[in-house]
Amino acid sequence: MSKLNIGRIQNENEDGSASVSGISTFSSTAFLEVPKGTTAQRPDNPQPGMIRFNTDGGHLEYYTGDFWDEVLVENNTLDGGNRGLFSIIYTAPSNQNVINYVTISTLGNAQDFGDLVSQTRQRSACSSSTRGLVAGGYTGPAFINSIDYITISSTGNALDFGDLSQIRGISSGGSCASSTRGLFCGGYYDTPVSTRFNIIDYVTIASTGNAVDFGDLIQGVDLITSCSSSIRGIFAGGRPSPGTSINIIQYITISTTGNTIDFGDLSTGRTSLASCSNSTRGIFGGGGGPAIVNTIEFITISTLGNAQDFGDLTLSRASVSACSSSTRGVFGGGYGVSPFPDVNVIDYITLLTTGNATDFGDLTQVAGQSASCSNGHGGL
Repeated sequence: MSKLNIGRIQNENEDGSASVSGISTFSSTAFLEVPKGTTAQRPDNPQPGMIRFNTDGGHLEYYTGDFWDEVLVENNTLDGGNRGLFSIIYTAPSNQNVINYVTISTLGNAQDFGDLVSQTRQRSACSSSTRGLVAGGYTGPAFINSIDYITISSTGNALDFGDLSQIRGISSGGSCASSTRGLFCGGYYDTPVSTRFNIIDYVTIASTGNAVDFGDLIQGVDLITSCSSSIRGIFAGGRPSPGTSINIIQYITISTTGNTIDFGDLSTGRTSLASCSNSTRGIFGGGGGPAIVNTIEFITISTLGNAQDFGDLTLSRASVSACSSSTRGVFGGGYGVSPFPDVNVIDYITLLTTGNATDFGDLTQVAGQSASCSNGHGGL
C-alpha cells in the first residue's frame, strides 16, 4: 500500500489542482477538502470526472462530460419513510415561494424545507427519487417559463434548472414523472390573446437544461392534473375555456414521445383537482367546475376505463395538490367553498383500499395553490 503524507499540495503555477499518480489509499481520520464555489463559479472548460462542492445547492457535483450532475445517495426512506414536498406558491392575495416537507408514512405538521427561486403562482411539480422540479408560473405582472430544482434528501433553496418550451402558467397538477423523465402539460397564457395550450414538454431530471417537445394533449387546457406509473403518464380533467371543464382521462407512454390517447372519463368534468399514484393505481381528489367537491376517484393505470369512486376528502376544495408513497396518498392545501378561503389542511388515504381521507396535519401556512411531488410516487 502506498502512502502520501503532505500538508499541502498544489501545481507549480498555483492555478489548479496538481496531478498525483500512484496513490492507492488515502488514510486519515480527518477529512478531504474538495474545491468549492457557486454554480456561476464552475470551471469554464470542465473535464469529465471533475468533482466540486456547489455552495448554492449544498451538495457535491461532478462533470459527466455533458453536464454537471449531483453526487447523490439513493435513499427513498428518509426519516423512516418517503418525503413529500409542497411548494406553497399562493396565499391570497400574495404569491409565495415557500417549500414545506412531510414524511408520508408518519402524521404531523409540515416543516420548512427552503424557498423556490422566485415568488410565482400557477406552477407544477414532478420528481425522481432524488430531485424535485417546479415549473412555469405567473409572477403577477408576467408569465414565466422557468424550471427550478431541489434535492429532496436535503433541505435548502431551489436552483435554476432551465426553461419550458413555452411561457405559461401550469396548474398545480399538470406534471408527472418516471425515474428519469419529467413531463409538463397544458397551461395558460394571456398575451397577446388568451391561450390554453395542448403542449407536453419533457426534461431529463438528472441533468439541467431546457424542456423538449414530447407531443400534444387531446385539446388545449389549463387546470389539468396528472400522475404516473413507471410506464404511463396519466392526465385528467382541465379547463378548455373560462367557465368550462372536461372529464377526459388521457395517457402517454413516458419512455417514448407522441400525442396522448384516450383512457376513459372522470365521473364529471373537473378542474383544479389533485392526483397521485403508486405503480398500479391513480387517484384523483377534489377540484371544481362547476362546484367545488371533496370527491376522490381512482383508476388502474395499466388498463383503460372510467374512474371509480374511492371516497371523500375531509373537506371540499379545489387547487389542492397531492403526492404519494407506494402505500399512501397525501393531499395538501387548496381553497374551500364560499367565500373560498385558503386552507392549510393535509389529508391522507391508503392507496390500495377505498374510503374517506383522514387528517394528517397542517402545512406551515394556508395555501390556495401548491405544487407537490415526492421521492416515492408510482413512476419510480
